[in-house]
Amino acid sequence: MLALGACTNADDLQEAPVDLGDFSLSHRIVVAPKMAQGPMSRSATEDEWKEAITAALSERFDRYSGEKLYHFGISVEGYVLAQPGIPLILSPKSVLIINLSVWDDAAGAKLNQEVEQITVFESFSGGSIVGTGYTKSREEQLQALARNAAKEIQSYLERQRRDKGWFGPEAQIDKGSDEDKPRVAGQS
Repeated sequence: MLALGACTNADDLQEAPVDLGDFSLSHRIVVAPKMAQGPMSRSATEDEWKEAITAALSERFDRYSGEKLYHFGISVEGYVLAQPGIPLILSPKSVLIINLSVWDDAAGAKLNQEVEQITVFESFSGGSIVGTGYTKSREEQLQALARNAAKEIQSYLERQRRDKGWFGPEAQIDKGSDEDKPRVAGQS
C-alpha cells in the first residue's frame, strides 16, 4: 500500500501543466450522498469532501485555457482518514475512493460511458511511516487526499488523450469497453 501511495505526487503545481490539448474545465460537480466512512476513520462531512475536492480541482485544472469546455461529475464513494495507531506496528493509512465522469460540453455527451473509479492513498512521507494520524490533522489529511485525487484525474485524462484522442480536434467519445476498469493509483 505504501508503494501505491508513493506514486501520487500532487506537489507538481509549480511546474508547467501536462499537455491536455484543447481542454478547459467548466463545471466540476462533486457529490457524496452515499459515501462510506471506512473502519477506524476520523469522520468528515459530505460538505467537507465537496469543498476540498472542488478546491483541489480548481487548483490543478484552472491552469488550462483551451477553447473546448469539459465538465467533471465526481462521486465520493468512500474514505478513511487515519487515526493515530501504534507506531510501526499499526499505522493506519488514509484513502479516498471516487468515481469520475467526464463530459464534453459541445457534444453534450460523456466521454467515458462507464465511470472511472479512482483510489488514492496518502502520499509517502516521513510522517506516513508512523501514520499520518499522528503527524497530520484531519483537515490536512482530507486536503492531501483531495489533491492526490485531482492529480490522479489529471493522469487519467492524460492517458485518455494519448490512448483515445480526447481533447483533440475531434474528441473520441467512449462507447464503453472491457478495458475501462477501476484503477488503483500508481498502477500502470
